[in-house]
Amino acid sequence: MLAIVTLVSLEKVATFLVMLSVLIVLHECGHFVLARRNGVRVNEFSVGFGPKLLVWTSRRTGTQYSLRALPIGGFCAMEGEDSRVSEAEQQREFRTRPEASEGNFQAKSAWRRLAIIIAGPFANFLLCYCILLTGALAFGIASDRANQPVVGEVVSGSPAALAGIRPGDRIIAIDGVPVTSGKRLVDTIHSALGKRLELVYERNGLRIKQGVTPGRCPAPVGKNLGCIGFSPVPAYVRVGVGRALRESGEEFVSIASQTLGGVVLLVTQFAKYAPQIAGPIGMGQVAATVQDWGWGPYFSLAATISFALGLFNLLPIPALDGGRAAFIVAELIRGRPVDPEKEAMVHIAGFAALMALIVLVAFHDISRIVNGQGIM
Repeated sequence: MLAIVTLVSLEKVATFLVMLSVLIVLHECGHFVLARRNGVRVNEFSVGFGPKLLVWTSRRTGTQYSLRALPIGGFCAMEGEDSRVSEAEQQREFRTRPEASEGNFQAKSAWRRLAIIIAGPFANFLLCYCILLTGALAFGIASDRANQPVVGEVVSGSPAALAGIRPGDRIIAIDGVPVTSGKRLVDTIHSALGKRLELVYERNGLRIKQGVTPGRCPAPVGKNLGCIGFSPVPAYVRVGVGRALRESGEEFVSIASQTLGGVVLLVTQFAKYAPQIAGPIGMGQVAATVQDWGWGPYFSLAATISFALGLFNLLPIPALDGGRAAFIVAELIRGRPVDPEKEAMVHIAGFAALMALIVLVAFHDISRIVNGQGIM
């Protein structure tokens, strides 16, 4: 049984890594497409990192396409770019050698360079909508009239949370009676206010029996109904192309609003909301849980991560697209590049802050997992 659970876990991890890699590679495709459209030579477009496994060089453009040993993410290496040297330093070096302008990123106007830089994040925004639309056409949309007997979000401190129920658990039976639908599950709990129920739920192939007593539901559910503090995963219903387009647009707006709102709260109340940030470890844990809900919810999660990835890269932090874009914007305002020495100081401070944030997020992700807490 342990071997089966381990294999299932490895499959979930692999699925998440493939999903994350696709999002990052398509982010780099945004840079690639706009770079080529603006006449910038792309020396290499790589899927993954580490030693090269497969290599093909285009005779027409000279771009080398490679698949590397660690196929997680990738990069787009343009002529005139050097990650070891600041943007201003590269501009200054290029101006001393103007003969090397053919296909050089630094030879392009500030507006063109800015467009190429922000094309990556905007590719993630476009991808977010495309994922939502693909999911809606392939698996349907979430119905507000039907649910699965699967646990979605669990309210902290609720009877369900205290009983050890977690997101992704599938309710199999209540008081020995099989649960065949989400509606039956909800109706049974609602009618059992103050009465102890014996729940049997399944997690990673294991069945667990646990007693729980529903408390009074919060408004507006109903004051005489019982609740244990979790929301079931909605069922998905098939829709036509027109409704899929509309619903995907509405969900995109919702994701954008929630993500931007989260960033504002993080900036204005950092101490309060920083522990709630989820990094790659936390996202992997959430992805493993959501995979149990079906492909519809998983596509929605992938779309949310894609939007968050694009927005994160737009933050004005050195080493991110937003940091590079900020210096190009400063160049547009000043009429000349920022002094390399000043830019280097900003890069050092910004990189230190970014590393500190990454360590903080990883610490909270690991702490939640060690303590048995979910990310959702």
